[in-house]
Amino acid sequence: MRTRKTRLAGKLLFMLIAVAVVPMVVVAQSATPAAVGEPNPTEIGVDTAQQKLKEVSISKFEDAGFWSASMSKDEGLVTLRRLAGSPIDKEPLEAEAQAGITEDDSNVLGIKVEYFKRGNSQFTLTPVRPMPVEGICKTVSVWVVGRNSPHVLKMLLSDHFGNRAEVTMGKLNFTGWKKLTVAIPTSIVQRDYHYNNKMGIKIEGFTIDCDPKEAYGSYYIYFDDLRATTDLFAEEHRDIDDMQDNW
Repeated sequence: MRTRKTRLAGKLLFMLIAVAVVPMVVVAQSATPAAVGEPNPTEIGVDTAQQKLKEVSISKFEDAGFWSASMSKDEGLVTLRRLAGSPIDKEPLEAEAQAGITEDDSNVLGIKVEYFKRGNSQFTLTPVRPMPVEGICKTVSVWVVGRNSPHVLKMLLSDHFGNRAEVTMGKLNFTGWKKLTVAIPTSIVQRDYHYNNKMGIKIEGFTIDCDPKEAYGSYYIYFDDLRATTDLFAEEHRDIDDMQDNW
């Protein structure tokens, strides 16, 4: 009889522990799950007990006037323009669809490069002003037509102290539209408890390193739908009576 009571007590204790532990491991996440081969934002730079991941739109490349392109004058000419079009496989943002947002998204940004000579060329695409990403940015994605070239696309960014960095997004050796996704390295500081009002990164643009074997004639590249997956837990759980350190 004593053995049976001991077993029952053991089972009851196990059930109480399970009920107490399960809620602690539940983490709210609303971002779209990572596709096969893409970096998983839920596993990047996890240094807090909870995350609230959300995919947000940074630019839809609808306004060509917001962007400028440049390259060295002795290497070639670069021009850009807005063109009608969109990747067929692009999916709308879940939050925008739920909110009923119907922002115009029918154009892409095209860049044309005319090389003067073959060599180690580079051209850059920059916005009028840096584009901040709210929260702690985990990944950044952009749709690109690379024209199956061996050139390399890199993203330019800066942290909240203005320190600049380059993040390689990949080679452009594919045909048609492809979504390139890159993880933000944990070496880029996005939060410092000394500065409560400074968090995240700013996207400063893109640069394309041209392969010298393919840097001749004309080259075309197209961009659409720049997005970021970011952790907004700290932003959305800030106390409403918390003071702003911006004076």
